Amino acid sequence: MAFSVLIPARLASSRLPNKPLADIAGLPMVVRVAQRAALSAAHQVVVAADAPEIVAACLAHGVRCVLTRTDHPTGSDRLAEACMLLGLDGDDAVVNVQGDEPLIDPALINACADQLDQRPDCVVSTAAHVIDDASQFANPNVVKVVIDALGRALYFSRAPIPWWRDAPTPGTPSGGACAPLRHIGIYGYRAGFLRRYPQLPPSPLEAIESLEQLRVLWHGERIAVHIAEQAPGPGVDTPEDLARLRALLGDSLGA
Repeated sequence: MAFSVLIPARLASSRLPNKPLADIAGLPMVVRVAQRAALSAAHQVVVAADAPEIVAACLAHGVRCVLTRTDHPTGSDRLAEACMLLGLDGDDAVVNVQGDEPLIDPALINACADQLDQRPDCVVSTAAHVIDDASQFANPNVVKVVIDALGRALYFSRAPIPWWRDAPTPGTPSGGACAPLRHIGIYGYRAGFLRRYPQLPPSPLEAIESLEQLRVLWHGERIAVHIAEQAPGPGVDTPEDLARLRALLGDSLGA
């Protein structure tokens, strides 16, 4: 399936200002993300930026970039504008790779696109992996997803779901076919739905959980979920995350 990778990049960040331009082993973080994404089967990788500084950094390193408005409330809104700028619509496939995932696995990008290709009943695809750590299961910063028999998302929550009522120890993750799944923040979209998404009224559940993907389910659309064998590489949300990643990449590159 032919697909595009779009990477939303916003200069303002409450926890890490100018995050897309943060230097990681000699390259801006958004450029490292784009280079990893280019190792996937995508036919194009495009950064959707909100500032000329990001555009300039991308172009300086041969990364395609489009400049979008600064007032988008979500990354999905930014991607919807990028789809219009790039002429993507209908069943054109788009994979949204977050701009703070410089260790993103190209195989995970491909798997997300494949899910969309294989599931014509779904307008969105995403990924998850099994949780086997009770502390992660209880952590509200770890988003969980429950799926149906066909691998489609039933619900996303910050709460520990599914809750094993008869667990030997309260809060112990269940096992087997209903093992809890940690949601991975990567999405595949049909471009026509992505362009329509900003016009959908926000869901009350979306507001309660602070999870944007619940808007899709609230309006009766389906999300296909790929189950990955392992957790993705670490993302960057804070200065501490950035320091750890710099050390990790510096060691791997012999710095």
